[in-house]
Amino acid sequence: MSDKGHIELERQIDSITVGVRHRKDPGDLNALMKSIEEVGLLQPVTITPDGVLICGWRRLEALRRLGRRTLNVWVRSGISDQLSHLLAQQDENEQRKPLSPVETARLYAEIKMLEQEDAQRRMAATQFGGGGRDGGASGSGDSPEPGGDARTRAAQRLTGRDASQRLEQTNWIESVSKDETLGESVREFAANMLTEIDGGAPVSPAYKRVKAAVELATQPTPPSQEEQDEVARLAAEALKRVQEEENAQRLRALRSKAKRAPKHHSPRSFVLMWSELEGWTTLYDVAELAAALKDDDWARFERVVAETIELRDQLREARSAAASA
Repeated sequence: MSDKGHIELERQIDSITVGVRHRKDPGDLNALMKSIEEVGLLQPVTITPDGVLICGWRRLEALRRLGRRTLNVWVRSGISDQLSHLLAQQDENEQRKPLSPVETARLYAEIKMLEQEDAQRRMAATQFGGGGRDGGASGSGDSPEPGGDARTRAAQRLTGRDASQRLEQTNWIESVSKDETLGESVREFAANMLTEIDGGAPVSPAYKRVKAAVELATQPTPPSQEEQDEVARLAAEALKRVQEEENAQRLRALRSKAKRAPKHHSPRSFVLMWSELEGWTTLYDVAELAAALKDDDWARFERVVAETIELRDQLREARSAAASA
């Protein structure tokens, strides 16, 4: 993400878009409003080039209540399109597709960086602009701490609560999956854990497993072959769980689609398909197939065969009923 930005003077307050993901209650603004009246707003709020508010909602609200119509803003470029859209939402239903846990963690990291930048600028405004009264930061608004508060605000912006630990852990797992200094089995294990998290698995157990795998792979003495095999086994098990869940989701989707609006092919299509399949069982070597088929391949084959047998029985019964009618 680019760190470019610039100050824009005399921005119309009403031109700034504030999305629904900002907290609803700004709290007591009296001290902040008093500070702004006395020394001005030394630290501008931060917006995107499109005028979407990123940081400084309390400062913006304080200026509104003071009857101000314009303000100085820090225009932050380099904001991802996904984050810009999320910040600009005015309607909860506008986001038709909910964010996945991994997507949420990525946007959390981006918002946290922006919050930290804003806090650092406010801290500089306090140091060089003089201290405000009532503990205020010369009209800066929120606490200028650049660390934990930024994490909390970023998490609350996305989830409505302080889920920063879970989001930090998710991002750490993703960093492991991309770390070229680690072995392939560790990176694959981390990637599979991310897929499980996106599928609804809890983050903390996945984080502990990946952390253990990283510690094992980076210990001073090279891991034994048995330990390397154990990491590979865990990665394979995680991948198998992911594949099984994906297959189950596809099956549920197919069943749901069939219940919603079944669209049957024509009898002619049925006849042509089975004409093409006639004699297909002689085209394969059984021993070769047995050695080559993976578990999910075999499961799919058995499922299709079972569905075919069920259709055969239904057809046989329907034909008998039609013949006796």
